[in-house]
Amino acid sequence: MSLPVGQGDLFSLDSPLLKEVRGEHSLMAFPFFALSKGKWTKPLAYKTESVSIEIVATPKGVATIYDKEVLLYIASLMVAKLEAGVQPAQDFYFTAHDLFRVTGDGGSARSYARLSDALERLQGTQIKTDIEAGGEGQAGFFSWLSDAQLQYTKTKGGDKRLKAVKVRLCDWLYRAILRDRRVLAYAPSYFTLGPVERRLYEVARSTCTNGTVEVDIDELRLQLGYQSSLKHFRFELKRIVEENTIPDFTFELVDVTAEQANGRVRRNAAATRVKITPSPLLESA
Repeated sequence: MSLPVGQGDLFSLDSPLLKEVRGEHSLMAFPFFALSKGKWTKPLAYKTESVSIEIVATPKGVATIYDKEVLLYIASLMVAKLEAGVQPAQDFYFTAHDLFRVTGDGGSARSYARLSDALERLQGTQIKTDIEAGGEGQAGFFSWLSDAQLQYTKTKGGDKRLKAVKVRLCDWLYRAILRDRRVLAYAPSYFTLGPVERRLYEVARSTCTNGTVEVDIDELRLQLGYQSSLKHFRFELKRIVEENTIPDFTFELVDVTAEQANGRVRRNAAATRVKITPSPLLESA
């Protein structure tokens, strides 16, 4: 990621974001990001009969669920333009201050350092998927941001002050938002949630479009991109269910009798499904 230092206004800002945060449906439904606050350098993969995702790590690590905040902000700016009848370009220019305002970040010196790291991971992470975007597929790898720059000004004393952020959104996500228009609003409290809670919210938001759903617990674990064991996930999910902190949705663990392939009931064995119920207000929205 290049970090140019210059003077003067080089571009017109797209920020501030005046509408709600929106996210693209596929990025909600599938595990494209590491569920980590720290560095994650292992490759990630998700594969079903209909979807394949491969994430390759760089020495800096793969993009995390917290780095995703930048993409949500950009997607929201893009959707706001589309709704206003403006054809958005792939390049976006915004202030870190407005990004922090939207995500609830305090804007400390550490916040700016984290933003720089996030941009580097978003530009460096390599993604390969067979999910089509805007009616087109692509066979090779791509990065979330094909370009990411921090523009600075200099004080008389020679200190650098961040003026704005310039990024170029990847073709895949740009096409998905521009052509498919499959975007959903996020609850404002999303940014206060932990990594697993964020993914639970996103999966629920993208899945419960027609009301309550039930999903196998291991299926849900994989869809979240949860890397620990099923036993560990069940323990974590039980805690989250008891705390009931996911906005707009309630989760319930349902133990059901497991069956063998020949149809016989297996004694003393139970499988768990997760029941996800949207709030009445969300269903009526």
